[in-house]
Amino acid sequence: MALISAPRRGPVRRGAFRRGLRMGPTHLVLLVCGLLWLFPFLWTLGSSLKSPDGFFSQGLDPIPKDVHPGNYAAAWSEASFGRFFLNTVLIAGGTVVVTLAATSMAGYVLARTRFPGRRIAIGLISVTMFLPHGYTIIPIFDIIRRLGLLNSLWSVIIVQSSSGLVFATFLFMGYFSTMDRELEDAARVDGAGFHQTFWRVMLPLSGPMLATVGLFTCISAWNSFFIPLVFTLSRPDLHTLSVGMYSFLGQNSTDWTLLCAGSVITLIPIIVVFLLLQRYFVNGLAGAVKQ
Repeated sequence: MALISAPRRGPVRRGAFRRGLRMGPTHLVLLVCGLLWLFPFLWTLGSSLKSPDGFFSQGLDPIPKDVHPGNYAAAWSEASFGRFFLNTVLIAGGTVVVTLAATSMAGYVLARTRFPGRRIAIGLISVTMFLPHGYTIIPIFDIIRRLGLLNSLWSVIIVQSSSGLVFATFLFMGYFSTMDRELEDAARVDGAGFHQTFWRVMLPLSGPMLATVGLFTCISAWNSFFIPLVFTLSRPDLHTLSVGMYSFLGQNSTDWTLLCAGSVITLIPIIVVFLLLQRYFVNGLAGAVKQ
């Protein structure tokens, strides 16, 4: 009877061990960088639970000696966070809807159609990404004023949406370019036109990219400070959470513990949204860079 010798695993194990040794320093550096990025949030979270005296006496120590959870209730009531929270949700939600509707259609057209001057159009669109916002905010402000939309939530939604249109359009263009054309051919055989193919076939299949662009847009709109401040300057009741944080900054004194509590309140919703959409976010980015 022939004997079957077991495969040798020594070299394989040694190779894995060597790869682990080579990757060890890389993982250590990434861990240190991650902790450095995470420390400001941990310090803000700990400072939001400190007393005003403990905030100054403990310095950079993120762990509070005396926990004061009432800072969150005080921050919510003193800064009218309920109203600011609602304004932020409306602006972020409206910006996401407008951006997804406009950029998904534009990205599909640029990815699937060939027309004279297409490359020139893409180049001109790309140039707008490099224009500083300081040069464009004045003409945009004048346009919004002439339209009678100044000091309204619609003005913030429109301007906030326009700030991310180009980037989102290129993400969709890259994603649609990787999708199989046989899907469109099958839809045309069934009698679907260009618009029906987009709305009924291609758009439902672009869920990961919709989640990616939606998450990018939501984070940008949620954390935006300059645009809501400029376009709702005369209407404090329309301020967002980022602008409303200014109510904690006094002329002579500032309650830093309430400011930290307000910052945590502002961050929690967007962190929850990111955790829920993280899988789609990664898949969408992976599809966008395959072109």
